[in-house]
Amino acid sequence: MPMRPASIFHPHSPGPELAIEEGLVIRALAGAAVAGAITAGARKTRTLSESGQWAAFFSGILAAAAGWWWAGLLIAFFATSAALSRWRLHEKMQKTEGTLPRVTERNAAQVIANGGFFVLFAFGAQYIGSERLAFAALGALAAASSDTWSTEIGMLFGGTPRLITTGKATQTGMSGGVSAAGFGAGIAGALFIALAGSFAIPHHHARLAVAAFAGGFGGCLADSLIGATLQSKRFCDRCRHWTERRVHACGYRTRHARGINWLSNDAVNLCGTLAGAVISVLAGWLMAR
Repeated sequence: MPMRPASIFHPHSPGPELAIEEGLVIRALAGAAVAGAITAGARKTRTLSESGQWAAFFSGILAAAAGWWWAGLLIAFFATSAALSRWRLHEKMQKTEGTLPRVTERNAAQVIANGGFFVLFAFGAQYIGSERLAFAALGALAAASSDTWSTEIGMLFGGTPRLITTGKATQTGMSGGVSAAGFGAGIAGALFIALAGSFAIPHHHARLAVAAFAGGFGGCLADSLIGATLQSKRFCDRCRHWTERRVHACGYRTRHARGINWLSNDAVNLCGTLAGAVISVLAGWLMAR
């Protein structure tokens, strides 16, 4: 028989039908109001595009339906990620002028890539009472946080990045490039979510925190590895520079030259969060043995 909804959070909660009716639906409705207000503000400040606003809105509803603790974690992730992305934005855009597209608003693909697995796993954990899905949810969000912190802070303070696979210098902003500052920020980003989310499951705080941290930083490393080896890389024949832009800063159209043509940075981020979820579940299982 399936476990009762919310059983991992409230061991003495009522049966499935009543729990869904009184908890999940009410939280979803309240979450819609909160998510609507937050995403409207983010749209007004141009943090989210129109599609990103809708994706974040429905993600917020699912997170709230899963539980207020999950919704709070998602808000914390969004707030810190948005703040870091906008911090010294002009300086970062100058450093990545020839490498990354000039995009300041997060679209739906970016929102889903960073938070999609988190909200699905968190909702599943609440609905069927699965501890493993709760571990997966926190690992996925910790991976997204770790990657975001690593990228944003690494671009500012990491100096010349080096490919995680070969150690060769690469352009600032290119996927697969790492630095000491980026690694340190990635550890901090994973730890932030791991500690904040460690109370999501009663009586498993330490195990959840350690597993989520392992998943978070492990997912960040997986993101870099996939970015260095499989992600699509483009080349500007006019400037002789590697880039992730379809049209280079010089105005010349770039060509696909390495990696899987359809594997974008958003797809790599999605893979990284999935890797974080898997690592977190495995770490939690090993510690429970």
